Amino acid sequence: MQVDEGARSDVAALEVLTRTLVGIAWNSTQAAPPGVTFPQMRLLLVLRTLGQVPSSKLAAAMGVNASSVTRLADKLEARGYLSRGADASNRSVVTVEVTEAGRAIVDRVLERRHAAFRTILDQLPEEKKRAVTVAAQDLVRAAAETSVSLIGAL
Repeated sequence: MQVDEGARSDVAALEVLTRTLVGIAWNSTQAAPPGVTFPQMRLLLVLRTLGQVPSSKLAAAMGVNASSVTRLADKLEARGYLSRGADASNRSVVTVEVTEAGRAIVDRVLERRHAAFRTILDQLPEEKKRAVTVAAQDLVRAAAETSVSLIGAL
């Protein structure tokens, strides 16, 4: 691990971890069909977690503006990975949800990501695996309790 001279070692370690995790997320999206871009895949991953939602709520969860969601959704809908609808209580609100074909893509991408994590974790002794799990849970909890924004999923 290459540590920046002026950086605290704990922060530097998290920087290296971030690059590793983003690399795993990026590589896992290669399981998506050709033509599905990283931003489109990110939309499908976030939307799969949210379920059917107004496009404005999806945009907020992703930390992007509504027009970005519209452009991404247009392409995904044309390929059959996403469907649009209307809110039952307010027909002017456009909802979006992942289709079965979109769920299949998300499942393939997540399986590839999980396989990468298993490969890494299998190299650690049991007590280190447990420590990693606890540390990861603690980091997520600490981020949720601070002003650090956890926008969307990669």
